Amino acid sequence: MNAAMHPLSFANLPAKFVALTLALFSIGAHASVVINNTRIIYPQNDKEVTVRLESKNQAPVLVQAWLDSGDEHSTPESAGIPFVTTPPIFRMEPGKQQVVRLAYTGADLPSTQESLFWFNLLEIPAQSQDTQQSNQLQLAFRSRIKLFFRPPNLPYDVEAAPGKLQWRRVPAELGQALEVYNPSPYHVTFDQIELLDAKQRHAREASVSGAENMVVPGGRNRFALPSLKAPPSGTATVEFQTLDDFGVVTSHSAKISS
Repeated sequence: MNAAMHPLSFANLPAKFVALTLALFSIGAHASVVINNTRIIYPQNDKEVTVRLESKNQAPVLVQAWLDSGDEHSTPESAGIPFVTTPPIFRMEPGKQQVVRLAYTGADLPSTQESLFWFNLLEIPAQSQDTQQSNQLQLAFRSRIKLFFRPPNLPYDVEAAPGKLQWRRVPAELGQALEVYNPSPYHVTFDQIELLDAKQRHAREASVSGAENMVVPGGRNRFALPSLKAPPSGTATVEFQTLDDFGVVTSHSAKISS
């Protein structure tokens, strides 16, 4: 699941203030409201899409949901994007499920390529009487996953996009790197990337964000190869894995140009 968790401790704060302050922090943690998607695909012709949630909590929680266009410091009030989230704030009981509906408002978006947005989920535990009396701090959790808004009549299916990527070797500050160019109208999300040369594998440097694991339509991205100190041979290839619309990993191989 390509999500970022943002925990922070608060007591006696309203949900909107928590959402605003949470954006300033980024530390790994585990939320208890589970999103049953690893990514969201929104075909433009659909009236709405749904996101299913399940609470693994032992107590009720307050949940806030919204979309943004890539700014992880956004709040529901500042995001300003062409979607309506229903319901935007709700209570989830222990072990229960909830459906969140996302509806496109019809604002102008590119018709020749996908647009990327992010679905945010903020989980705020309910305060017990003991917590209120002892003035203890509580943890709130924020999760983010990608939403791909897909216009109709693109020239080919999304499954063809990884095979159209163009790879080349480029010098890097501490050795060598791979640069990928994406001529397709789709976002391509990577899992593993390795350069194979003379039966030796050189893995890309570990990434820390969702943007670093992806190449946008018409865009380029670079992946450092820390173990590769000299240019590879002319027969070197790149072996890489991508994630499809369902989060399933698919393996690919391609030639590298200099």
